[in-house]
Amino acid sequence: MKKIRMTVSGRVQGVGFRYMTKMVADQIGIAGIVRNEDDGSVYIEAVGPSDKIDAFIAAVKRSPSPSGKVDACRLEEDADIENYISFRVTN
Repeated sequence: MKKIRMTVSGRVQGVGFRYMTKMVADQIGIAGIVRNEDDGSVYIEAVGPSDKIDAFIAAVKRSPSPSGKVDACRLEEDADIENYISFRVTN
C-alpha cells in the first residue's frame, strides 16, 4: 500500500479540478481526500496499491479537468497518512 500527499498548483481552482480528481480516483480505485488551499493550490492525500497510485499521479499531473492546467506538483510519500476507505472532496 502506497500513501502519498500532493500539492498541485496552476489553474486548479474554479475549474472542477477537485470533482474530476475524485472521479479519476474512483475509476482507478484510490482512496483519500482532495481540497482547495487558501494559496490557490489543491491538496491531495491518496492511498492505494503502488501501480494504481502511479496511474493516479499521472492523471492528476495531466489535469483531470479539461479547463484546468497543472503548472507544478509537489509530491511526497508519507506512511502516516490515514487509511481512507473512499475518496472524498473536502471543503
